[in-house]
Amino acid sequence: MVHKSIIKKLGDKMKKSLISLATMVAWGSMALAGVASAQVKEVKIGYLLPLTADNAPQGQQSKRAVDMAVEEINASGGIKALGGAKLKIIYADTQSKPQVAVQEAERLISQEKVDFLAGAYNSGVTLPASEVAERYKKVWWTPVSSDDSITNRPGFKYVFRLAEKTSMRIVAQLDFIQAMAKQKNVPIKTVALVYENSGYGQGAALQWRKLVPQQGWKIVLDEPFDPKTTDPSPVITKVKAAKADIVLLANSFMPAAVMMAKSFKEQGVKPKAFFATSAAHSDPDYLKNAGDAALGVFDVSGWEPDVNRPFSKDVAKKFQDKYGLLLNNETAKEYAGMYVVKDVLERAASTDPEKVRNAFAATDLKEGMTQIYSNRVHFDSTGTFPDTSSLVLVQFLKVNGKVERVTVGPAEQARPGQKFIFPFEN
Repeated sequence: MVHKSIIKKLGDKMKKSLISLATMVAWGSMALAGVASAQVKEVKIGYLLPLTADNAPQGQQSKRAVDMAVEEINASGGIKALGGAKLKIIYADTQSKPQVAVQEAERLISQEKVDFLAGAYNSGVTLPASEVAERYKKVWWTPVSSDDSITNRPGFKYVFRLAEKTSMRIVAQLDFIQAMAKQKNVPIKTVALVYENSGYGQGAALQWRKLVPQQGWKIVLDEPFDPKTTDPSPVITKVKAAKADIVLLANSFMPAAVMMAKSFKEQGVKPKAFFATSAAHSDPDYLKNAGDAALGVFDVSGWEPDVNRPFSKDVAKKFQDKYGLLLNNETAKEYAGMYVVKDVLERAASTDPEKVRNAFAATDLKEGMTQIYSNRVHFDSTGTFPDTSSLVLVQFLKVNGKVERVTVGPAEQARPGQKFIFPFEN
């Protein structure tokens, strides 16, 4: 017969062994969790931009803005919710070609294993390339592309946009014109539409055709053009013959925008105002190359170096000191966009596609570096930024003998002491 004391000793040993085993399992689980967390050392973002070919100047500008923001974010500790994971941008050159962008989006997802995609500057390129991300259920983040259809596609859940939609930009543009006309008591009856035959240009024209008549104005010219044209004279001739009160422009390709500005001046085309719609006209190279031919042209913009917003002057100075270039409307969105990404990843605390997607959808930023673009960054049910509060009116004016982009409205965001000239006579 086994003695009771022996049974007790055996029971105590088994209990200690079980406790030790449980402790080992617990420590093992914690160690595994630590390993899993440590594995997120970087968040890989596939960024598509036109780095060569026609829109290379704008694409390179965007890249510089993204790089500057990423350097700042990584230097300040990365994504703290992911143990300090760093942002890693893997760039792909779209060459401003939709098919190239589609192929690169596929490559970034299947080969580079990026966590999500961003880009691609041109609306006509963003549309098909973002379909790839949607198919893979990966977020597509677009800070600049403005065509309404990018976020209006039924069933799309993974596309998010910081830029104001083209329709929002057009509404603000026409409102600015009406306000100026009323203030200066200048009647407007006729409008000419001049736009490049691209996704961006066609999107602007679509909105103009719908919204211009609602202002009580008549469209007397509806003229698309090849954005790669080397001879804008046929368009200039038609605009001159139309004798419209207002000429609305939608150009994203730099050479064409500059050639048109110079041709309008040379041919003496003088409406009450030319009104651009961001894109090429907001690029510093436009001002540099158009010079006095840009004088008087108005533009609608989401950001300017002289705009009265938090952090704007400091960010603009840092960008110029770093690259020797002016930060502009589009590149400011690229910069602010990376801080939106940082906020999203902090809240998602994961690179899981669904968690990232849901964090984008729940965004409601009211402080930090995104203030250079808007005092509130959020998205509607389609994934687009729904506000026009970021939009300002700009005019190319001569200041101290030098042509500059000057913010002239709304009054609370305008450059102090500067007023618009309407109609403009050069």
